[in-house]
Amino acid sequence: MRATMLTASRATLAPLSRACGQAPVRVLSTAQGDIELLQKLLQQAKVREKEEAKALAALEAGEGGGEKFHVQCFNAISSAGLKKFSPKEFAITVAATPECEKAGDPHAVLLRSHKLQTEEVSDTVRAIARCGAGTNNIPIDAMTARGIPVFNTPGANANAVKELVVCGMLLAARGVVEGIQHVKEVIVKAESGHAAINKRVEKDKKHFGGVELVGKTLAVCGLGNIGAMVAEVALSLGMEVVGYDPKISVEAAWRLSSSVKKANSLQDAIAAADFVSINMPYIKGVTHHALNEEVLSHMKPTCHILNFARAEIIDGTALQRMYKAGHVGKYICDFPDEHMMDHPKFICIPHLGASTEEAEDNCARMAAEQIIDFLETGTIRNSVNFPATTIERPGEGLARICVINKNVPGVLGEITTFFGSKGLNITQQINTSRDSIAYNVIDLDNELSDADADHIQDELNKLDAVISSRLIWTGSVDEGPRNFVVKKA
Repeated sequence: MRATMLTASRATLAPLSRACGQAPVRVLSTAQGDIELLQKLLQQAKVREKEEAKALAALEAGEGGGEKFHVQCFNAISSAGLKKFSPKEFAITVAATPECEKAGDPHAVLLRSHKLQTEEVSDTVRAIARCGAGTNNIPIDAMTARGIPVFNTPGANANAVKELVVCGMLLAARGVVEGIQHVKEVIVKAESGHAAINKRVEKDKKHFGGVELVGKTLAVCGLGNIGAMVAEVALSLGMEVVGYDPKISVEAAWRLSSSVKKANSLQDAIAAADFVSINMPYIKGVTHHALNEEVLSHMKPTCHILNFARAEIIDGTALQRMYKAGHVGKYICDFPDEHMMDHPKFICIPHLGASTEEAEDNCARMAAEQIIDFLETGTIRNSVNFPATTIERPGEGLARICVINKNVPGVLGEITTFFGSKGLNITQQINTSRDSIAYNVIDLDNELSDADADHIQDELNKLDAVISSRLIWTGSVDEGPRNFVVKKA
């Protein structure tokens, strides 16, 4: 990205004859003349050596070639992800620290579970990445209105969650937790000596019997990355699997085994199940309380519920009424539920679904790569509010500008007309849209100076439908990506 200084200094390391050509020297026919020539060339070589050493030192320090991209972190992010950011190109800081203030306005935000407030997001931020699949801790609507794509990392923690779902099924099927608590809280306190404790354990174990998973039916509600893996492992355990997902993608469908039976509704899936695994994403207004009183009424009284998605997907009040009416299956949840906390059939796990070293590393790496691709090329992958857009780096001599605008008729024509009025030739244009947002990546057959870039963005942002614009390349590949940000008035 910042190779300008180094490239320039290396370009001066021409052959000796070329160096002489740049600074003509009278060649003498005597030995003295040869010595003078060699001394002059040696002096020039030493100057160039110092210049190159200075340029290399500047590159090592991350200097030269313009401002670094500043990525602001709101949580402790795995070093596996942070290592993806080149120190020559990126400054990585933690929010509310002196280092963050010193680095200046941030261009991107990286976080895990921090509940991000709108006022915490600087006007200069152009991307937010969540190290995880859920984004309910980010004000999506507010960020969309400001033209900021929000990324997540679907699938990066899928294996970790899948393994805990399997653990949850075993905890539901067998009286493991209850038995452990009974031994520690009852038997050990009531009996004295190993022999007495051992005798009491053998006597009381009949209270904690369970069932095997083989032959039981699991309903998987949500067949994305995690749900598909849960279905696969359930089949390998000898279970029958019923799946329900009205929004299943073609890719996800291809991953599923033909042994997974399709349910036509959430009610149908639940009605057939001995275990229900909730693996759908939480979407406010869509999956909030998806398992409401009406849906839950179709459940067998002995059915066990496994919720490793989000607590809000199940209506806790309806669930509480269901248990008061005689439901005996267990509720295993990775989140607290205020309505069920004191119920003996509720086992609350403290949000451990993705809490493995491997999952945190995978999520951080994926989030970092998405931020880098977006800032340096304009590519959008795994955004929850912006359209997917894949584009390669531009070639030599091309400038690239990204324009985010309202998805309304006529805007694309206004944008292309604008560039034409400035005498700028569009060599490539990608236009994508999602709901209220349209995203344009435009390559220009023109090199742009800083002043030209500022002027173009100022004028472009005067278009009513334009939310923001960002110049990535100024024209020279050696100069690398630039990040001019013009605030929308």
